[in-house]
Amino acid sequence: MKDQSSQVFLQRARVMNLIRIMAFVCFIIALFYSLAAVVYSTKVIYKVKLNYAVILEQFGGKRKAVTDLGWHYRLPFFTRLEKDVPLMNQNLYLGGSSAPIKIISRENVALWTSALMTFKIKDLKVWGIENLFPEILLQGDFDGIAKDTLQAQEVNKLISEREKIKEIIFQALKNRPINKNGPTIEGKYGIEVVSFVINETRFGDKLVEATEEKKRRQLIAEADNYAADQEADRIKKLYKAYLEGIRSLHAALGGSDKQSVNPALFEFLSQQKWATAYEKNQSEQKTFVLHGQGQAPSLTLPSMFEKRGNVPIKDSKKNMPAPTE
Repeated sequence: MKDQSSQVFLQRARVMNLIRIMAFVCFIIALFYSLAAVVYSTKVIYKVKLNYAVILEQFGGKRKAVTDLGWHYRLPFFTRLEKDVPLMNQNLYLGGSSAPIKIISRENVALWTSALMTFKIKDLKVWGIENLFPEILLQGDFDGIAKDTLQAQEVNKLISEREKIKEIIFQALKNRPINKNGPTIEGKYGIEVVSFVINETRFGDKLVEATEEKKRRQLIAEADNYAADQEADRIKKLYKAYLEGIRSLHAALGGSDKQSVNPALFEFLSQQKWATAYEKNQSEQKTFVLHGQGQAPSLTLPSMFEKRGNVPIKDSKKNMPAPTE
């Protein structure tokens, strides 16, 4: 019995010892994990990845650019990681958004356009140390140069010559000083402008409607002018034919340069000839000419008080018999 009880006690002791060992191991693991989490959260040990750099603020306010790849160590309370900087190609949209923005052309016409500049950081010291918030500063300078160049162009060039405008802006971003005798964008921020693209250039919806209405009115005006030209040409031909007919009529009546014909007869026949010619060239229209030989026609009306069997005309209705059916 004593042996059995001692064996049971030993087994229990072993189990308790094993439990204590496992608890101690778990505590050590948790302790190391907590320390690692604290170190990672404070970034005492940090890693520089490929195509990235780190701006490190050191004790005393100095700032340092770390570009060497791999793990690095810093003092936890006397240094601070300011930010990670990507060194690869980056995009910057006109106006800070991919949505189109409104610009005013040289002719004071509103247009909607969107553009994109691609750049990469070449000098990290200039980008991250000499400039405070370089992304915001670069956005303002980029918008200024691009908008100034776009708004100095004519509407037809902005729509149909985008390739030339794109190259002009690209060269301005790379080589043109921001101000007279000032630095360029590449020199100010330590970057390299890789490319510039105009994504879209279009009129506003209301302007498109107004343009279409203007084109429609122009077409109507051109059609009216063409019809007027055709009518004028037709009248010229008609008048020429009339003159030729008058000459032939004058010759047929025996007239010549030295001898003339009866003016009244010639005028009457010429007017009738003109009326016939005009009637043939007009649809659904009849023309009549009344010839009076240059004198007003005479017309004699009977007196209203003329007597018909001693009865005035105005009272003759009283003596008329009643109408019969």
